[in-house]
Amino acid sequence: MEMSWDEYCNSKKINASGFKQAEPEKFEELKVLFEQVHPASFTEQKKFLINMIRRKYPLSN
Repeated sequence: MEMSWDEYCNSKKINASGFKQAEPEKFEELKVLFEQVHPASFTEQKKFLINMIRRKYPLSN
């Protein structure tokens, strides 16, 4: 089963819609890369960036 970019953001506790609204270019850039590689590979490559994004756009409970 393939994971969508929005599902990936949710799994990483990132508010995808808030991220997309505030930084649409960065959102799309990461989405394109995510769609080209395995999710685990993407996480390994972008771990530091993902943590920064999660702090800026936390998923509300």
